[in-house]
Amino acid sequence: MAGSGGLLTRFRRSVSRMLPRSIRGRLTALVTLLALLLLVPTGIAEAVIGRQAVANGIWLEVRRQAGMTAASVRAGRQAAVLQPRVDGVHLVQVVDAGHRVVNASPKAAGLPPLSSVRPPAGNPERDVESCLPHLGCLRVAALRVAPGADSPVVYAGRPAASVRPFEAFGQFFGLQEGVLTILAAWATWKVTGRTLRPVEEIRADLAAIGGDDISSRVPEPSGQDEIARLARTVNGTLSRIEEAKHGTERVLMRQRQFVADASHELRTPLAGLRAELEEAQMHPRETDLPELLSNALFDVDRLEAIIADLLLLARVDSIGESERTRVDLSELVAGAAMRRLGRLPVRVTTEPGVHVTVVRSQVARVVANLLDNAQRHARRSVEVHVKRDRATAVLLVMDDGPGIPAAHRDRIFERFTRLDTARSRDHGGTGLGLAIARDVAMAHDGTLTACESPSGGACFILRLPLDDPAN
Repeated sequence: MAGSGGLLTRFRRSVSRMLPRSIRGRLTALVTLLALLLLVPTGIAEAVIGRQAVANGIWLEVRRQAGMTAASVRAGRQAAVLQPRVDGVHLVQVVDAGHRVVNASPKAAGLPPLSSVRPPAGNPERDVESCLPHLGCLRVAALRVAPGADSPVVYAGRPAASVRPFEAFGQFFGLQEGVLTILAAWATWKVTGRTLRPVEEIRADLAAIGGDDISSRVPEPSGQDEIARLARTVNGTLSRIEEAKHGTERVLMRQRQFVADASHELRTPLAGLRAELEEAQMHPRETDLPELLSNALFDVDRLEAIIADLLLLARVDSIGESERTRVDLSELVAGAAMRRLGRLPVRVTTEPGVHVTVVRSQVARVVANLLDNAQRHARRSVEVHVKRDRATAVLLVMDDGPGIPAAHRDRIFERFTRLDTARSRDHGGTGLGLAIARDVAMAHDGTLTACESPSGGACFILRLPLDDPAN
C-alpha cells in the first residue's frame, strides 16, 4: 500500500510538471483536449457513416439496373446488346441456367459471368461481392428473372473501387477536425490572453507598489465581470491600507509628541522639587522648613495631577460598553455647578430629561474641565446651557473672558497646549484638561468644539447622542 501511494504521488508530480504553469496555457491545453475528445470521434463517425452511405447507394444502383434489365427480359424487349440505364453501372449480363452469358452490355461482353451465385426461387435477389481478373472486386446484384428452374439470372455490377474515392472525404473530415482543433486552441489562447491581460496589469501594478507609498491604484476595467470586481476590491483594499497607514502614522506621531510633551511637563516640577531639596541640603540652617514643605507638596500635587490625567487619557478608549449607564445630563451639570461655591457664579439653564448613555465619571470630568476653564478666564460670570437638538444632547459652556483666537480653536485641544495668555503654572493647569474633554467626547461618539460666545469670550459646545431621540 505504501509503495502504491508513492507511485501515485510520483505520477501526480509528473503530471503537474507536464501541465503548463500559466492559467492561459492550462485553459488552452484543456480546450484542445476537449476538442480532440469531441471532434475525433465525430470525424470517425462521419467517415464511417459516409462510407456506408456511398456503399448503400452503390447497392441500390446495381439493384435498380438489375431490376430494369430483368423486366425487359420478361417483357421480351431484350435488345441484342444490353444498354445500361443507370449511371455508373456499366457491367450487365443475362446468364441462362447453364451458366452461359446470353446477352451483355458492351463493357461486359466477352467476360465470364460476373458471379457464380444463382438466387433460389424463394429468394430471387441477392447482393454479392465478386472479384474477377482485370476487373478487380465488384458489387454485383443477382436477380432471378422467373421462378422456374430454367430461369435466366440478370447480373448488374459496379467496381467496388467506386467506394474508394470517398476515402478522400474521410481524409477531408480528418483534416477538418484537425483544423477545428487548432482553431479552438488558437482562439482559446487569444481570448484567454486578452481576458487575463488586466489581471497581469493588476499584478504588475501591485508589484510596483512599495511600502513607503501606497497611494497608487490598479486600473479598473469597465463592466461588472469578475476581473472588474477584483480590480475594485484591490483598490478598495489599498485605500483601506493607506488609511490605516496614515492613521497609524498619526497615532505614532501623537504618541511621540505626547511622550516628548509629557517628559517635558514632568521634568519641570521634578527639577523644581530637586532644586529646592538640594538647596535645603546645602544650607540646612538657612532653610525655612514650612516653606520648603509647602513648595515640595505643590510640586508633588502637580506631578500627581499630571500622572492622573495621563492615566485617564490612557483609559478613555479602553472603557467597554458594559460600563456605560443612562445619565441625565441636565442633573449632572446642575449638580457640578452647585458644588462650585466661592468661585465666579455659574448661571445654568437646562431642559429636563436630557438623557445620554455614557461613562458617568468621564462625562463628569468633561463638565468639570469645561467649568474650570471657563471660570479661570471669565471676568464676571459663566453661563451653561443644556438642551436637545434633534437626536443630540448639547452642552454649551460660555464665559465673558478674552476669548480664543480663531487660529487657536483647534490647537487648544492638543495635549499640553497652553496659549500665551495662560502659560503660568498657577493658571495653566496640567495642559490636559481640554484634551481629556475632547477624547472623552469622541469616545462617546460625540464632538467638542470651540467658538466665540455672544459676550465675546470663549464658548465650548459638547454634543453627545441622546439615549432616546424619540423622547
